[in-house]
Amino acid sequence: MQDFNLNEDIAYLNHAAVSPWPIRTCEAVKQFADENACNGATDYLRWMEVENTVRVQFAQLLGLSQTDEIALAKSTSEALSTIAYGINWQTNDEILICAGEFPSNRIVWESLATKSVKTKRVTINEHNVAQSLIDAAGPNTRLISVSSVQYASGLRCDLTALSTFCQKQNILLCVDAIQSLGAFEFNQPEIQADFIVADGHKWLMAPEGLALLYVKRKIISELTLHQFGWHMVEAKGDYGKSSWSPASDATRFECGSPNMLGAHALSASLSLILERGVTKISEEINSRVSYLINALETHLDCTILSPKAPEKRAGIVTFSIEGVDSEPLYKALMQAKVICANRGGGIRFSPHYYTPYTSLDLAIARLKAIINNHP
Repeated sequence: MQDFNLNEDIAYLNHAAVSPWPIRTCEAVKQFADENACNGATDYLRWMEVENTVRVQFAQLLGLSQTDEIALAKSTSEALSTIAYGINWQTNDEILICAGEFPSNRIVWESLATKSVKTKRVTINEHNVAQSLIDAAGPNTRLISVSSVQYASGLRCDLTALSTFCQKQNILLCVDAIQSLGAFEFNQPEIQADFIVADGHKWLMAPEGLALLYVKRKIISELTLHQFGWHMVEAKGDYGKSSWSPASDATRFECGSPNMLGAHALSASLSLILERGVTKISEEINSRVSYLINALETHLDCTILSPKAPEKRAGIVTFSIEGVDSEPLYKALMQAKVICANRGGGIRFSPHYYTPYTSLDLAIARLKAIINNHP
């Protein structure tokens, strides 16, 4: 069965930004809309099971057997904000992040300056994210927040090594997994991160508006709540109950009505990932990344800004061309229907497991044509 229905004239290499929807996701949205139009909320109880299914699917992607640590948020930024403003910070607590982090994983921490919490940006040395953060940690370091994959370069972080250090030093570890979840294995039983966040619209190939918020079981009750509503209580559905208490599991971070449309779409996309298997998906992505690196170096005078070693790279290939400004090049590529991004001082290509090799060839051919016409 065909998974996608992309226009063949488009070389889509932008999954690190926003992914196209799989066919089954489009069908799930259409079916949900038809049910609403024809029956209203007649099937609401069944819809709620879809929401529960999303939590199960997220747990499977993390290598977990239970869903009590899984909550659904509107976005990565909301999930990070729930964490940042739930922790009981002490004066002079320090947070470490990588220099060059995506704003979602920077602004929320820097906003804590009003609580006398310092956020330190760490320069990554020798292409080793984990060791750079480990070396920068000090006695006041309370939390390290890191992307599993750097959005601009595609450099992966050794999360297991970083987590081992954090556990020994009693430092909280927050992982923004948006650039890897669904594309590469995330073994939470091994990594033991305290928090994991990831929106659905990149490598998970779902719409924007629904995201993962994972909180380790022992920390759930320690986070201060700032949002309240009918959905975050222990006795969900008992609307006449006069007393209430927050849910004992991570659903306490879901204050109000769920995004049912988003849940149907995300569940469909996650079902595709789980059927194909993350191991196979990562193999296919690695193959396409190798193909792109070879083509760029062979046919164009490119400098690859992303790591080339398979163990350090992800699904991102960022490159620059000497004498060519990346901004006008990006605009020319987009106009030529090579869908990509301008990141980290170069052009960022990010293919997924299903990306046809003909699309990679098309992107290289159009890139060559643009460069050849460059004055």
